Amino acid sequence: MKKLVAEFIGTAWLVLGGCGSAVFAAAFPDLGIGFMGVALAFGLTVVTMAYAIGHISGCHLNPAVSVGLWVGGRFNKKEVLPYIIAQVLGGILGAAIIYLILSGKEGFDIGGFAANGYGEHSPGGYDFKAALVTEIVMTFMFLIIILGTTHSKAPKYLAGLAIGLGLTLIHLISIPITNTSVNPARSTSQALFVGDWALSQLWLFWVAPIIGAILAGLVYKFISPETPTKK
Repeated sequence: MKKLVAEFIGTAWLVLGGCGSAVFAAAFPDLGIGFMGVALAFGLTVVTMAYAIGHISGCHLNPAVSVGLWVGGRFNKKEVLPYIIAQVLGGILGAAIIYLILSGKEGFDIGGFAANGYGEHSPGGYDFKAALVTEIVMTFMFLIIILGTTHSKAPKYLAGLAIGLGLTLIHLISIPITNTSVNPARSTSQALFVGDWALSQLWLFWVAPIIGAILAGLVYKFISPETPTKK
């Protein structure tokens, strides 16, 4: 239960910090932080939580990460579903806090709410194929970074920093394409509040990250096997 509470709080922070920066600060007149600022915000949420709750739950904050670690032999199969539920609920809490704050603004309009999308809902107008490839490849690389930096032979005290910087880089590449998911919990939380098109496209932001995570787990298990976790 302590692990699940940690994942719940950590994922809420990831959504509040990352999506909140996109909703409140990205396009602020003259002083907006832009794509680079949002990318850094997502990375910082992971870095801060890695050192705050990493020793409790491993700081997954992402269903794709939990699945990828299980496939890679680093996580107990029995814990995957409870972790995913805690992550999705935590993400929804983070989105609810953003919505509550945003609704206090005069002329409130939810707009895109940092939801993930493709086609006309892609920030750069990228189509379904581009979104699919992007989310699979970016999640694959994210899991490779995670699996590598948390390996028994790696300097673990640097893992949180490397993973956070990796997520920042991933956002710098892919925000213009899909608003960057690589995290089904993050995508679900925003889509629930936007509804309509965001919910109709949400399936992609579950399927693609999970595919990327599974592939990464299999590949890293092959190139650098670790002592297996109890199944």
